[in-house]
Amino acid sequence: MRFSNYFLKTSKTTSSDDKSVSAKLLKQGGFIFESVAGRYYFLPIGHRVQQKIIAFIKKEMDAVNYQEMITPVLHPLELWKETNRTNTTGFELMKIKDRRGIEFALGGTAEEMFVDLVRQFKSSYRDLPFRLYQFSPKFRDELRARSGLLRVREFIMKDGYSFHKDEKDFKIEYEKMKKVYFKIFNRLGLKTEIVESDNGYIGGEYCHEFIVESEIGESKYFITKNGNYASHEDVAVFEKEIKNKNEEQKPLTEVQAKRGVTMEDGVNFHNLPLWQQIKDVLFIDNENRFILAIIRGDLDVNETKLLHLIKAVNLRHATDEEIRKKIKSEPGFISPVNIKNELNEQTKLIIVADDSLRTIANAYGGSNKKNIDLINVNIDRDYNPDIEGDIALAKVGYDAKNGMGKLIEKRGIEVGNIFQLGYHYSNLMKGATFVDSDGKEKPFYMGCYGIGIGRTMATIVEKFHDVKGIIWPESVAPFAIYLIGLEIKDDKLRIKKEAEKIYNSLQKNGIEVLYDDREDIRPGEKFADADLIGIPLRVVVSKKTLEQNCVEIKKRDEEKVRLVKLENLLQFLELNLKI
Repeated sequence: MRFSNYFLKTSKTTSSDDKSVSAKLLKQGGFIFESVAGRYYFLPIGHRVQQKIIAFIKKEMDAVNYQEMITPVLHPLELWKETNRTNTTGFELMKIKDRRGIEFALGGTAEEMFVDLVRQFKSSYRDLPFRLYQFSPKFRDELRARSGLLRVREFIMKDGYSFHKDEKDFKIEYEKMKKVYFKIFNRLGLKTEIVESDNGYIGGEYCHEFIVESEIGESKYFITKNGNYASHEDVAVFEKEIKNKNEEQKPLTEVQAKRGVTMEDGVNFHNLPLWQQIKDVLFIDNENRFILAIIRGDLDVNETKLLHLIKAVNLRHATDEEIRKKIKSEPGFISPVNIKNELNEQTKLIIVADDSLRTIANAYGGSNKKNIDLINVNIDRDYNPDIEGDIALAKVGYDAKNGMGKLIEKRGIEVGNIFQLGYHYSNLMKGATFVDSDGKEKPFYMGCYGIGIGRTMATIVEKFHDVKGIIWPESVAPFAIYLIGLEIKDDKLRIKKEAEKIYNSLQKNGIEVLYDDREDIRPGEKFADADLIGIPLRVVVSKKTLEQNCVEIKKRDEEKVRLVKLENLLQFLELNLKI
C-alpha cells in the first residue's frame, strides 16, 4: 500500500480526555476515530489490525470444532423477557421499536439468540456436543465510556456457545477452552492470568476472566505469590482468623453509650477491639426488601457476594429516614438483636450474617436505640440470621484459602472470559431440550466463551509501546514492512526508482508493505510516523544507502540500525520475518 493513496491521517496532538496510552496512540496513529462517546470508526489501518486479531481467534476456534455463524443484531425483546434479563441488565441494555411497534434489544450478548435458534430444531444426544460462535457487534449503554477501546458502547465480540448433554461432558470442554484461550492470547503477545470472577448478568454458577496485568485496567484481582490462587475482588475468598470463639458466653447487657456513629467511635467508647464489634449495614434490594448485612467489625461487606447470596439484582444503602421510619432503628446503633420486633407487616427484613461472626464471642454493638449499646452479643443465642454465608470483602495481606499464601493485589484488563451456564438458559427458555438415549427430553447443559476484539487490540498497545509510539507484535501488525523513500522528489537521484523496485518486489513475494512515497514530507516526519504507527521493520532507501548499494533496516523495538545489500534484502527479510 502506498501512503500517498492510503486513507491514513496521523496526528501530533492528543486529547486531554484520553487517559490511556492506547487511546492516545491509536488515535494519533490513525487507527481509530471517535464518532460519539464510546463509538469508534476503525480506519483502514486499524481495521487491518482488527481483522488479523479475528483471524488468529478464528483459526484456533475452528481447530477445536467450533462452527462460525452470525445472529441478527436486533434481538426480539421477548427472548430477554423470557430469561428475565430485561430486569437484570439495568442501564446497559439498549432497546428500540420497529414501525410495527415490536420491541428489540440491541444485543449486548447473545445467549438468548443462540438458545432460541437451537430449540427450533430437534436435537438428539447423538448430535451433542455441538459448538457455535460468531464475530458480531455488541451494544452496551455504559454509564461512562472511557479509555478509548477499553470501555465502549459499541464493539465487536467473539462469542461462542457449547451445548452438552451433562455437566461431565461440559467440564471437559471448559478445561479445553482455558487452554485454547491461553494459546490465542499468547499468539497475540499477551500474557494472561486466569482469574475466578463474578458471572454477573450472564448467569450460571461460575466463570473465569483472562486478565492482562496493567495499571490502566479496571479489574482488581487478588493472586498468591505461587499463582495457585487468582480471583477477582468481587468473588475472592480468604481464611477468617479465629478470634475468641471459645470464650465463655457472658450475659447480654444493655449499657448507656453516648458516642458517635462510626465503628471507631464504638472502639474508643468501649475500649474493645474492632473485630469484636458487629458491623451492621442496611440495604434495600430491587424487590424493596430491607437487607441487614452483619459482619465482624474488622471486615467489610462485599456487595457482589451479598447479591448472590440473597438472589437479588441490585442494592442501595438505606437512608437515615428509612432506617428510622421503616425499621424503627437508629443510624449508627443498628443491631440484629430484636430488630424485627417493631416491624409492620408491609416491611420485609432479611438478616444476612457473614460466617466471620462464628469466629467471635461476646460481641458488642448498637441496640436499635440512640446512645444505647449491647455488650456480650452472641449469634444463635441473641439473634438468628435468616441467611448465613460468606459476604466479606477480601483485602491485601489476607490469607488465601487452603494455605496457599497471602493475597497480593493486582490490576488488569479483562480480554476474555469463559462461563459455565449450566441449565440456566435451557431451564428458563421453554423447549431448549434434546432427546436423550432413553427417549426423554432433557435440557441442554451450556457454556459460553467471549473475547472483546477492540479491547484486545487496545491491550496489545498498552503492553507494547514506547515514548515514540506503538510497537506492534509481528503477529498482528498492520504491515510487516514500513518502506521509506527519502528525497524521492529529486528526479536526478535513483532513490525513487530503487524504492519502487523494492516495493514491487515485496508485493510480488507476498510481504505486506506500507510504502511511504510522500514527496513533500520531511525525513524527520516520515521517521516519526514510522515510529508512531509501529510497524515491526523499517526499510529506508536514501542517497546515502544507495552509495553503498544498500538499504537501511531497523527493527521498531531496537535502536540498532544495519545496512543490507539490495540483492540480499529478500533473503534478510525471510530470515527475520514470519513470511
